[in-house]
Amino acid sequence: MSDITQGAAIAIAGARKVYTVFPQAQRVAVDDVTLEVPRGAIHGLLGPNGAGKTTTLKMLLGLVRPTGGTFTVLGVDSRSRAGRVHLGFLPEQPYFPPQLTAAQAMRLYARLSGVPEREIAARTGELLERVGLEGRASTTLSAFSRGMLQRLGIAQAIVSRPSVVVLDEPASGLDPLGQRDVRNLMMQLRDDGATVLLSSHQLSEAETVCDRVSIMSRGCVAAEGPIAELLSVAGRTAIRVAGLPAGLPAPVAAMAADVADSGDVIRFSVEDADVRRAIDAVYDAGGTVVEVEPKRESLEDYFTRMLADEKGEVA
Repeated sequence: MSDITQGAAIAIAGARKVYTVFPQAQRVAVDDVTLEVPRGAIHGLLGPNGAGKTTTLKMLLGLVRPTGGTFTVLGVDSRSRAGRVHLGFLPEQPYFPPQLTAAQAMRLYARLSGVPEREIAARTGELLERVGLEGRASTTLSAFSRGMLQRLGIAQAIVSRPSVVVLDEPASGLDPLGQRDVRNLMMQLRDDGATVLLSSHQLSEAETVCDRVSIMSRGCVAAEGPIAELLSVAGRTAIRVAGLPAGLPAPVAAMAADVADSGDVIRFSVEDADVRRAIDAVYDAGGTVVEVEPKRESLEDYFTRMLADEKGEVA
């Protein structure tokens, strides 16, 4: 067994997928993607449309035949029967037979997942409540909104209590309350010992819940690491102050960047060497310091800058 599979919940090494578009033309969708997700983590797989995220997930799940690479879950081939038993999956656009009720659909997917018959009814009620569909067990799916179908998709993904859960755009079609519920559910799964691989366009969602992210672009992994390390801005400190109705005092304004004044609180950043002078000037002006921390850019800003750099643009 190679080093990459040791102790990993998910290990993908050298994943490659080439499609034949015309008899004499090929398109590389995924090229040498390697990533490892430790057990009990939430790992984000991010990237723009066409970056290769969904193709990578489908190769991991055995839904797309890879051109090359190895794919393991808990140390075994993820596409084998032994590997699939550990997996739960929510596709980007889940489809359910519209004539079924929610309870009937859950029964179907529970039986397909090998859930014992005697446990299905209780588990269905538990999961429908957990995803915000309590009281909807007898509702026909043709009457479900897109957001409700998305919630049902999440419930079926975890009906077998899998050790590894793969979620492709789980917040798609959900309102802000539903997005919050999905974030809470992912963190509950992690707290219960499950591993989550999350593919998402919701960068704020990934920034909130992920322990580590891989950012794909043009079929390759362009960046990977813990969120804190990727977003850290070397050499700068972020400061939040209050009690300055006239704005930042002149000495601070001269050295500050990224200033955001909400009226009650002013946020700005300074060079690390200027932190003490900035704080002293705030207190001298009668203000108070609310927070001092290393400056981080948002994941959206990081993502935009990275893609702009790849295209040779000025971010």
